[in-house]
Amino acid sequence: MCTIIGRKQEIAELNRYYGSGRAEFIAIYGRRRVGKTFLINEVLGDYMTFHHTGLSPYDRKRKVTLKDQLQNFHFSLIRHGMENGNPPKSWMEAFFMLEQLLERQDNGLRQVVFIDELPWMDTARSGFLTALEAFWNGWGNTRHNLCFVVCGSATSWILDNLINNKGGLYGRLTGEIKLSPFTLRECEEFFKSRQIKMSRYNVIQAYMILGGIPFYLNYFNPSFSLAQNIDTLFFNPKAKLGDEFDRLFNSVFDNAEGCMKIMRKLGQRHAGFTRNEIASQTGINPNGDFSQMLKALVASDFVTKYIPFDTSKREEHYKISDCFCWFWLHFKEKMQITETEYWQHHLKEPEIGSWRGIAFEEVCMQHIRQIKSALQIAGVASRESALIVKGDKDNEGMQIDLLIDRADDVVNVCEMKFSKAAFAVTNAYAKKLVQRLHDLETLHPKKTFHLTLISVNSMQRNEYSDLFTSAVVAEDLFA
Repeated sequence: MCTIIGRKQEIAELNRYYGSGRAEFIAIYGRRRVGKTFLINEVLGDYMTFHHTGLSPYDRKRKVTLKDQLQNFHFSLIRHGMENGNPPKSWMEAFFMLEQLLERQDNGLRQVVFIDELPWMDTARSGFLTALEAFWNGWGNTRHNLCFVVCGSATSWILDNLINNKGGLYGRLTGEIKLSPFTLRECEEFFKSRQIKMSRYNVIQAYMILGGIPFYLNYFNPSFSLAQNIDTLFFNPKAKLGDEFDRLFNSVFDNAEGCMKIMRKLGQRHAGFTRNEIASQTGINPNGDFSQMLKALVASDFVTKYIPFDTSKREEHYKISDCFCWFWLHFKEKMQITETEYWQHHLKEPEIGSWRGIAFEEVCMQHIRQIKSALQIAGVASRESALIVKGDKDNEGMQIDLLIDRADDVVNVCEMKFSKAAFAVTNAYAKKLVQRLHDLETLHPKKTFHLTLISVNSMQRNEYSDLFTSAVVAEDLFA
């Protein structure tokens, strides 16, 4: 077996479910390519009685039908010991065949049944959920040696139909695990396990592009530099991730085109847009389908919903939180780069420098826990948000991408700077910071505002550096 990087809590949970001695129905979900299948195979692979994977709706040139899914399920039954015969004509019949197979092979030991990409199997008007309900409620939950594990990348489907089900599967799950992308520390461990030498400065940049997704990191060539690897993955004629954005969305969302349209809009501004702004500027009818698309994007961790600092709930904003999508939309779609060695040749260009600034902010947002720990406020409840004050002819306006609004009435106003050299506060920047603090304190006299610098290296000390009450460096993000 391969060594699993991180995932200690998830491994412990799976082992606990396996050894519980009772019927278990476990759902594992998370962003596509995050490593759900790998985790299950590594922890429970040696104990599986039955394993099936639904057919992808994207990899086929024609639309996948109920007949296709049933035929594929039938082949899995045969591979795991069922005698060949006629394929099932319905999911009710298919799950009954699975029951018969498991009963014939039951020797009293634990039976692990793993169905991968479960949401793909629920084609239109297929009766899949009804059959799944009958399988578990009428048979599975009485089998004390059954450990039934399902997973899927269509997170909203898992949430709506299993975890938050209001029908026959209400409260039937005995366990749920959400698998998140790697942290910076786990990315570093992953690279070391693959004998890929990379400084922490470059590990952060790799995260800014690929977002801690193990499937993408696994493509790295140990003999290449970071820039060479990025060109290979994105800009070469046969780039491995050249069409990943389309594949990703078509395999996860029912309304892939609508979801991609929303993502393209969100890719125009890092702070994001309100629901009404997205609808009006994309031309999408703000009906129930639109709400479902936004909900699905948030559930799948491609988008974050947040309430800007000092605004009402009616002004919820949506912003891209997936680093890969932000990078792909900017460089692959907006710029439409055709140069095969673009990243190697343009590392010092302003365009990449500007992108780095925004991408680093998102990396910081993904490591709030580490930032709070470095600030010694890990035990203080807080709400993280951004502040957007639109300017007009009389006022410049203000945008702060990260404020940590704490329960002790202190707000950390975070300035995030990505640079190889130590960051130096200039006279002009100091004046801007002083004005910003004055504006915040005027608006919120009952709160205390602390300027916090988050940068790759330590701050260069000068006559202005004391404006910052605290600082977080790259080493802290790897904690």
